[in-house]
Amino acid sequence: AEKNLILEEKIQVLQQQNEDLRVRIDQNTVVTRQLSEENANLQEHVEKETEEKKRLSRTNEELLWKLQTGEAMSPVKLSPTSPTPIYRCSSGPPTPAKVSTVPR
Repeated sequence: AEKNLILEEKIQVLQQQNEDLRVRIDQNTVVTRQLSEENANLQEHVEKETEEKKRLSRTNEELLWKLQTGEAMSPVKLSPTSPTPIYRCSSGPPTPAKVSTVPR
């Protein structure tokens, strides 16, 4: 009878451990799903950013080609003796341009 009592206590301990492990498994499953969704969203974002980078690169190449072949859309063309445009500020010494950033 005493041996039965000891075994029943061990059964109760093991059942509690089993239940605790099931709860942990459930929690891990939820976290895994969340991380999978986040990963998929991040991969989609990276793909969009990559496509945008490629598009901008193509646009840049096209504009450089147009500039080099003299087909730029600008109404002012550079003279052959001045390969680099010179910009002058009408008031005061030149200062660095300030860039305004807008959060996305």
